[in-house]
Formats: sequence, C-alpha cells, structure tokens
Amino acid sequence: MRITFWGVRGSIACASKTHLRYGGNTPCVEIVVGDEHLILDAGTGIRPLGASFLKHDRRRGTVLLSHTHWDHIQGFPFFAPAFDPKRAFRILAGHLSDSGGIRTVLAGQMAQPTFPVPLEIMRGNLAFEDFRAGDAFDLYPGVHVRTTALNHPNGATGYRIESGGVSACYITDTEHTPGKPDENILGLIEGTDLLIYDSTYTDEEFPSKVGWGHSTWQEAVRLAKLGNVRRLAIFHHEPDHDDQFMRDVEVEARSIMRSSFVAREGQTVNVTRRGKS
Repeated sequence: MRITFWGVRGSIACASKTHLRYGGNTPCVEIVVGDEHLILDAGTGIRPLGASFLKHDRRRGTVLLSHTHWDHIQGFPFFAPAFDPKRAFRILAGHLSDSGGIRTVLAGQMAQPTFPVPLEIMRGNLAFEDFRAGDAFDLYPGVHVRTTALNHPNGATGYRIESGGVSACYITDTEHTPGKPDENILGLIEGTDLLIYDSTYTDEEFPSKVGWGHSTWQEAVRLAKLGNVRRLAIFHHEPDHDDQFMRDVEVEARSIMRSSFVAREGQTVNVTRRGKS
C-alpha cells in the first residue's frame, strides 16, 4: 500500500511562502493498492493528482469523500482526467443518502452563478454512489473498506482501507469530546498501520473552537496510543499554522509518539505488514 499526500491543508488553500514546507493545497490523499488508485477527498490537491494520472495514463480510480464542505470538494471541477471519455471513476460518499446524494451536491457546486460550466461537461465515465457511514464493502477483490460516522456539522465519514494484511485509516473533520475518546473511531482504527487524523487545532486552541467540527494533534496522539496504531499522520493543518508552527508540532508530537509525523504535500509513505521493511 503506497500513500501520497497531494493536499494536507484544512479550510482554505494557502499560497504563501510561509506554507511551502508542509503545503497549501486542501485535502486529497491517494492510496495505491496493486493496480487500483483510491482518492480520499477532492480538495485542491486533486488537481496535481489529476496531472499525475494523465502523465502516467491511468485510466480509472475511486474517489472516497469524507464529506462535501468546500475544502474537500473544491478541486473536483479541476480534476482533468474526469473530462476524458477514455477514463472511468467511481465517486462515493456516506453522508448524503437522505439529502439528494453525492451527484446532486457536486453538480450544485458547478452550477451558475458560482461556476461557469456544469457537471455534464465532464465526459469521463463517472459513477456516483451513496452509502451510509458505518457500512463496510469491498471496492475491488482484495480491497476492503470499513466506515464510521464522524462528529462534524452536516456529517462526515471516516474510512479504513484494508488489503494484503495492511490497513490505513482516514479520519478527518471530526470533533472530539475532551476526556472521552470517540468509541466509533477507536473501533475503526484499532491496530491500523497508518492513521491519518484531523489535527487542525492544539489542545490550547480547542476551547474557543468547540462546534467547528475539528480535533487536535494531541487528541490524535491519545487515540493512536489507545488504538495501538503503528504510525500517525498529523493532517488537515489550520491555515494560520505556518511552516515554523508545524515544525514545532512535529517535534513535540514525536517526543510523545516517535512514529508520528506531520503530513507534507508531496510526501509518499509505504505501508507494509508489521515486521516487514
């Protein structure tokens, strides 16, 4: 399992010289399992991912959306492979079954007067699928997905991807309750090889952000330890947290959990079985 971070910033993209080391694109993570490419979220990071798909002539993929707030879907209209009729993509979401479905939301994002061209201009073979957070299913033979509902305004979905004896979890845009670990999340991440977790705030910042739907890097470490997680990726960086701030977070996090790191745009992580190099 090979994981590449194409966008790691939360809330809004940051084009700034103070955000170069960790990156300014909003969430998009690629998981490669064999010949299959899974795309977690469609923030602005999906644009460079799309360029990579075209460069390597990749013809298909699956997009798994955590939710549909702007920072997680705003790159979708600029995902160039979706305009090519020779390419095929499945697009799944777990929070919209009772509110019109994922196709309706993505089409709304591309409707006038806020966008010049409609969803129908995308000539790729696009299949839109809705499920309910908490469902489990096989995406492909040998690639199993488990999900859970997250605590976020308008709903969000956490994912666990399993294949070949390894797993990775994508848990972003969720708000924790101090002193009370989220049992849904713990049940999903138990023993995972890599946890990618919403670490927007610090514990010191969190009290003034209650209700905004995000967590902290310290809570990420606590959950990772409780869940026997092998490695932790601190993710969904707050726009005001510049490179120096994130460097300091990484130093402090690694002093508590050596296998933790702050996710950087363009970074690739290989996930192997425990005991393997």
